[in-house]
Amino acid sequence: MKTPAAVTKDMERRLVNHWHSEIVSATEGATSAFPHAFPLGRAASADLRADYAAIHALTVTWQEWARGHGVELTYTSRIAKGGTRQVVPTHVLLTSVDQAATIVGKGWQERLARGRERLAVLLDRSRTLDRADAGRILRLVDGYADIDFALLLKVVDWYRADPSLARGLTPRQVPIPGVHAKWLQAHRAAVLALTGLDDLGLLANHPARIHFTYLDPDHRADGRRLHDSATVGDTFAPAYQPEVVVISENKDTAIHFPELAGGLIVEGVGRGGRTVASFPWIREAPLVVYWGDMDRDGYEILNGYRIDFDRDLDSILMNVAAYEEFEPYGTNHDQNGRDLVAGAPRVVDHLRADELEVYLRLLHPEHSGHRRIEQERIPLTRALSEVERLVSPTN
Repeated sequence: MKTPAAVTKDMERRLVNHWHSEIVSATEGATSAFPHAFPLGRAASADLRADYAAIHALTVTWQEWARGHGVELTYTSRIAKGGTRQVVPTHVLLTSVDQAATIVGKGWQERLARGRERLAVLLDRSRTLDRADAGRILRLVDGYADIDFALLLKVVDWYRADPSLARGLTPRQVPIPGVHAKWLQAHRAAVLALTGLDDLGLLANHPARIHFTYLDPDHRADGRRLHDSATVGDTFAPAYQPEVVVISENKDTAIHFPELAGGLIVEGVGRGGRTVASFPWIREAPLVVYWGDMDRDGYEILNGYRIDFDRDLDSILMNVAAYEEFEPYGTNHDQNGRDLVAGAPRVVDHLRADELEVYLRLLHPEHSGHRRIEQERIPLTRALSEVERLVSPTN
């Protein structure tokens, strides 16, 4: 049988999945996710017969919890120790989404109130919103600060007046009074949903770019440029066809990497490698090496690069031996100072066995070591020697 804490998590999951539709359904009389009876789980018959005292104690806990929260329990009769029949709770009944929000806490009451206020405004602005669209828009604007919600309404009104005024402009060029240049780019989905337009008439986003550094010593000795960039879809050829490409997630690491014959190093672009893989002279280089942080993101990014390259790229300094060597220099905080915590692993079926071992270790709740080792903490000379080992594996 579940504890009150476990069932409260079930209530929170139902809130997460249905809060927006509950708010909308209240205005339309549609099918509701509440009332709802949350199952408490069924105690095993063997447990009832062997140790009814523990089941009874949990039953008392549930009864006290139910009284404290003003909810009802449903019961069934079960055979317990000695063949006696005992009443055991089976479900806790919540009558409304608001009751669930009160029990769960964590700002849910305020969230529902904000959602209802915004739904009223949205319906007043657009009587054509159907239930599915209204619920979707509520989720889109749920995290909006009040100022962003007000700006959304202003932008929607502007588009409804004459959407042709934005045609052929970039998001930053659209002349809406009081709306800063980057706002429309970040909130395009909500504007589309509320206006009902298929598109906003804006120019496509500019093509992605990569930045890279030439590492070949002969090239550098000629006094030619060290740093370069290339745009996806543009006609471009590097100063020389690289024999070795290193992809580094850290800009400083890429810029200051030591000289390497026939090599160049690319500044990574985060999750997924489609941008980098779109350049044949990178994708088809004889040796492509990825080097990232030893943390959750680093391994998931490596997995994504292998998918996008359709190739088993090599990695350096991301195996068990490297983790154990440099773990003392790690951290348990992200770049914003938040604690790094355990978590459920994702599907990373393109990691090699020793990479996967570190990835799973970093996410394990009982892991006592650092959960992040930044690549900057590793000497560049060491990274160079690891790449050279891949270039000449017999050395």
